[in-house]
Amino acid sequence: MQLKAFFWLAVCLLSACAPVAENTSQLDNIYQRNSLRVGLLHGPTSYFIGVDGPTGFEYELAQTLATKLDVELELFPSYHLDELLQKLDTGQVDFIAGGLTLTPQRLSRYRAAPAYRWISELLVFRQGNDWPRSMADITEPIVVIENSSHAQTLTLLSHDYPNLRWSEQKDLDADDVLQLVVDGKIPYTLTDSNQLAINRRFYPNLSIGFTVSDNQPVGWLLADNSDDSLLTVLIEFFGAIYQSGELITLEDRYFGHVSQFDYVDTLKYIEAITASLPAFKPLFMQYAGELDWRLLAALAYQESHWDPKARSPTGVRGLMMLTLPTAQQMGVNSRLDPEQSIRGGSRYLHRLVSRIPERIAMPDRLWFALASYNVGWGHVEDARILTQKDGVDPDKWLEVKQRLPLLRQKAVYQHTRYGYARGDEAVMYVENIRRYYDTLVWTDEKQQAEQRLEQQRQRLTEELLADPTALAPYAQP
Repeated sequence: MQLKAFFWLAVCLLSACAPVAENTSQLDNIYQRNSLRVGLLHGPTSYFIGVDGPTGFEYELAQTLATKLDVELELFPSYHLDELLQKLDTGQVDFIAGGLTLTPQRLSRYRAAPAYRWISELLVFRQGNDWPRSMADITEPIVVIENSSHAQTLTLLSHDYPNLRWSEQKDLDADDVLQLVVDGKIPYTLTDSNQLAINRRFYPNLSIGFTVSDNQPVGWLLADNSDDSLLTVLIEFFGAIYQSGELITLEDRYFGHVSQFDYVDTLKYIEAITASLPAFKPLFMQYAGELDWRLLAALAYQESHWDPKARSPTGVRGLMMLTLPTAQQMGVNSRLDPEQSIRGGSRYLHRLVSRIPERIAMPDRLWFALASYNVGWGHVEDARILTQKDGVDPDKWLEVKQRLPLLRQKAVYQHTRYGYARGDEAVMYVENIRRYYDTLVWTDEKQQAEQRLEQQRQRLTEELLADPTALAPYAQP
């Protein structure tokens, strides 16, 4: 609200001091229509429809700006960058928030807000194929998206590598091209480092050949005109959220848990989703309560790899690896019984969530609860106190997870209430569950989409069998 008032006052003062112009400023138009029109690219690093509706890093970033300006966010999502650029050229959107690399070609046509991330462009290939270590090893065409930053990079590289060949695809998105590599239908593609970090959880057979370019800035694109009103707002906005920590908190929410990649573990997990999960899925759904059943399932995999007879040297047992005292508190008579274990584990997690101070918002509230499931709430609270003593926010998982590992150090834990703890393991525990959860959500939603398509196909087949004349209008003369 303060940001809106400041800039609205500035616009009014400038209007009072200047001659009346035929065209109002872009910021003026945004306030007059009470909406910020944003072009968004579909994709896991930008914008997608989640369980609770629209989500994604770029979406939340744009929503934060709209909230600070006290206007509505009007979305213009698309699978194709060319479509968004056309909307930008014709004034249908105020800017494009698509996680776009600010290439020289794009900056020659458009203006850019301050860069908020730097990425690397990587050449990827299918695990098991010959490893290309440089452009000199590329023997087949590289497939990329038409007019993408990767296509522009290859155009520049072709000056140094005249034999370099590539193919630009119009009707595919970045995920589609990565899928083609995994399926062995194309040999190589280029991808951004953050895109790969997200997708390797779903496609563990993607391997990095080499880095094509480094330190590429990413930012929002604006139309190239002399109106500085919106650009001024964006400069102020990114400076403010960087200083406040909002930007790094949002980065951590979407990308903080994907930096570590374990090929064998990811492959085993994807196999277990097919082989082991179906036996327990109804129970996870039944006892999830207010939580997403897929989160409960991800927690169980981290604990036992979905082995109902799992047992650790410390005495925890079963699918949810409950201690005997916790099992008794949760009404579990047999920790080896899958239903009792899942019910008890869910009750315990809900209890932990309820213990977190109400002022702590989701998803941080959930990450604290998961850390408590592993190491105990007392140790998490010790880490929060350390965080507060350091002068940063103890209600942010991003901050607390940096202090939890300190509980291994005698110089630190001897001054805490609950003493020594393997806090680094608790951090890895939470980040693993976040990765497992994301992969399971992706797999589950993909299966649901395939089931819907199959149901539509069956329905159409049944309709045609019931009325063969339905195809008559399409028959060849």
